[in-house]
Amino acid sequence: AMPLTTKVPLVAMVKGDANCLNVAAASILAKVSRDHYMEELDRQYPQYGFAKHKGYGTKAHLEAIAKYGPIPHVHRKSFAPIAAYYQKQLSLF
Repeated sequence: AMPLTTKVPLVAMVKGDANCLNVAAASILAKVSRDHYMEELDRQYPQYGFAKHKGYGTKAHLEAIAKYGPIPHVHRKSFAPIAAYYQKQLSLF
């Protein structure tokens, strides 16, 4: 990966959410935003169970992907189970 270059100085923080209120607040906002997105995905694709597993690679999530296939604009092709799914599909031809 290429190194990140910015015009603004950056500071890496180990356990930033425990040591910095700004990082802790941003972490909470990010989680709430992700949870809302997962609830929306669950309404659009109820067979995948996003409201329950929140997009984490749980057994139920992986089983849904195997059964219904990945959602192209949702599932990352770089996620190993998705890459394996596509590789398996390609091997059928």
